[in-house]
Amino acid sequence: MSAKHVLVTGGGGFIGSHVCEAYLRRGWEVTALDDLSSGRRQNVPAEANFVELDVRSPQLPELFREHRFDLVNHHAAQIDVRLSVERPRHDASINIDGLLNVLECCVEYDTERIVFISSGGVVYGEAETLPASRTSPKLPESPYGVSKLASEYYLFAFRRLHGLPYVALRYSNVYGPRQDPHGEAGVVAIFSNRLLGGHALTVFGDGEQTRDYVYVQDVAAANLLASETDLPDPKGLDEVAFNVGTGRETTVNELARTLIEISGTQAEIEYAPERPGELRRSSLEVSELRELGWSPEHSLREGLQHTYEWIARGDE
Repeated sequence: MSAKHVLVTGGGGFIGSHVCEAYLRRGWEVTALDDLSSGRRQNVPAEANFVELDVRSPQLPELFREHRFDLVNHHAAQIDVRLSVERPRHDASINIDGLLNVLECCVEYDTERIVFISSGGVVYGEAETLPASRTSPKLPESPYGVSKLASEYYLFAFRRLHGLPYVALRYSNVYGPRQDPHGEAGVVAIFSNRLLGGHALTVFGDGEQTRDYVYVQDVAAANLLASETDLPDPKGLDEVAFNVGTGRETTVNELARTLIEISGTQAEIEYAPERPGELRRSSLEVSELRELGWSPEHSLREGLQHTYEWIARGDE
């Protein structure tokens, strides 16, 4: 694939900004689009072009017409599960209408490929077998999960109708520098800030619920691979969908203890009532990406060390 100019929607966000950096290191021209509702202008690399715009904007076709992007990397999304429950139409407006606006522009202006960011945890729901494979049953339990799965179906339809190639990356729980304390992986930032302030860590429930924590730079590397690898003509959703995680379950208790060790403090762990609707266990099986040459290079402790030190420096 000879793509050289990529549009990264959500490029001012925690993950999107790292993805922008990865493309720049590869020698691509990068345009970062963000409405700054949750992303930050300072997250965007100086070498990238920045456009402040909502993905639902009627001005989006003008941007595509001007730049003729070779690739679109679509990170822009409403990602708050609880907000999606409270305001499902708002969630669908951004995650479905926004995607359709992008897809129509891709078709109109001959974009060669779109990399779409889905979610392993919310698409699979409470999987019966862990780590969950990409062919696991799709059982979303929130409007946010439904919007991500519906988006994959729209992508598949556009592939069939218009020949638009796409890849879906189903993330596990991403953490790292620039992390937003919102979302499930945001617990790393929350715990780190608590420790730096000399406070106890609050764990909801018994702390034995698990997540698959993957470091953001490893995720950025997966995005590069998804941008450049050869793609089949899919007969179903799962053939061009890839889980991005470690395949390892980490309990909240383990996460808390590791961060306490890294901080060098004697912080206490306090337990609070379990939050309703939370998944008990989650991890993703990533053999398909490994077969393409990708693997997570950062151990949990190493990634947590980098993240804690970044927050401690006050770079947030």
